[in-house]
Amino acid sequence: MSFDPDGGHARRASLEVLRAEANDELGTVVLERLHAGEDPWAFMEEIPSVDELVVWTLRAEMIRADGGRAPTAERDYRMLRQIALAYPGLTTTVWSLIGRLEARRSA
Repeated sequence: MSFDPDGGHARRASLEVLRAEANDELGTVVLERLHAGEDPWAFMEEIPSVDELVVWTLRAEMIRADGGRAPTAERDYRMLRQIALAYPGLTTTVWSLIGRLEARRSA
């Protein structure tokens, strides 16, 4: 995927494909933790949802495309909004994550 960090966005894949990839990744994480002997009741709440993982992955790709610089709060907000615009099916998840990030920053 190649997002323009200061402008438009390009679609790497359909949302369905991104969700399938994220679901596979989450399945792997769960299996690894189970094989390590962890209790699923203890860690399942820590595991992000499929859509959250998709958003975090897209955000990471945007940061990488911007030279790996850590985004400011304003830049982070704009990146997440770009993701919501590029993938309308992720809008609810994006706004939820924005709310959590803002709450964490103000704490």
